[in-house]
Amino acid sequence: MARVSVEIKDHIAHVTLTRGDKMNALDDAMVKAILAAAEEVAASDARVVVLVGEGKSFCAGLDLMSFMQMGKVDPEAWLMERSHADANEMQEVAMAWRRLEIPVIAALQGAVYGGGLQMALGADIRIAAPDARLAVMEMKWGIIPDMGGMVLLPKLVRSDVLRQLTYTATPIDGAQAEHWGLVTSLSDEPLAAAQALAAEIAGKGPTAIRAAKRMIEYAESGASQSEVLLRESAEQVKLIGKPEQMEVIAAQMQKRAPVFK
Repeated sequence: MARVSVEIKDHIAHVTLTRGDKMNALDDAMVKAILAAAEEVAASDARVVVLVGEGKSFCAGLDLMSFMQMGKVDPEAWLMERSHADANEMQEVAMAWRRLEIPVIAALQGAVYGGGLQMALGADIRIAAPDARLAVMEMKWGIIPDMGGMVLLPKLVRSDVLRQLTYTATPIDGAQAEHWGLVTSLSDEPLAAAQALAAEIAGKGPTAIRAAKRMIEYAESGASQSEVLLRESAEQVKLIGKPEQMEVIAAQMQKRAPVFK
């Protein structure tokens, strides 16, 4: 049975985890389907992604059978191989969305635990229901977050918050997650809010949006001030005066939606 569906409409890729009867828990088939979905989106004409889980929960993390399998595999052989650039297959579940050249918006409801939370952290923006439950759950099972969490979490939350979340594995609700910086905003209808935001972004210059994501990633990478300033200028040179920017300006002057070819 398919684990993930991809539908692209009006330049928006709707990526849905479709294992709702299992709280979209991650098994090997789900992991491979998520990576395949990211590759499909990367090869498409989509300008923005909405990432969502069907049913009552976004993703409850690894399923119990996956935990049972851990005792039967060589962890070094499983985890140390860099199969996707600088990541292993499990880490790529989160990092694939951060690697995409276009923005990703995650709509969160219900359980957002462990690997599910780390996958959501790979998105650019997270919109959560107030009663969503988020947890860095790995310590409950005697392990640490290892699906990109230690790349993504320190960019969002204070060190003491990160430590409390990691050490305790205690779930928090959407309001606390927003206060601590894990989610961008709250909505009683997170999917509808994510779709509305995606439509707004899809209406912007697609080349400029991709340049903006590249620039933000570079600025957050630890590059020096002079390197960031130089990169700003280099990215801007690729945009100013080009047909896309001219269409944006014309649309603004004529009070209409831009049309990008």
